Amino acid sequence: MCSCRRLGGGSVQVGESLRLSCAASGIVFRLSDMGWFRQVPGKERIMVAHITFGGTPGYTAPVNHRFIISRDNAKSMMWLQMNDLKPEDTGLYFCNNGNPRRRTPWGKGTLVTVSS
Repeated sequence: MCSCRRLGGGSVQVGESLRLSCAASGIVFRLSDMGWFRQVPGKERIMVAHITFGGTPGYTAPVNHRFIISRDNAKSMMWLQMNDLKPEDTGLYFCNNGNPRRRTPWGKGTLVTVSS
C-alpha cells in the first residue's frame, strides 16, 4: 500500500506550488517502478508522472517542465513537486506501482484543487 499525503495544503491558486509525498510499505520499493496518478470525475485515472526504480523520470506532456517526481529508496518514499499549478491539474492524486501488474490498493488519494 502507498500512503499519499499533501504538503502545503490542497487548495491553491493558479501558479502556486504543492508537494505530495508517498510512503510505501509492503513492497520491495527499491525494485519497484512508481507513478503518480490523477483522477477527475467522469474520467479515467491516468498516470501523470513515472519514475523507475533507478530514478529515471517521465512525464505526460501537460505536466512536463512543471512537475518533478523523485524518490528515496532508503526511505521507501516518493514525492511529486507540482509547480506553476493550473486548473487542469485539479484532481485526486494517487501513488502506486508503475507496473500495472504490481498495483496495490489505490486508497483514498489526495485532493488537489487549483483555482483561477
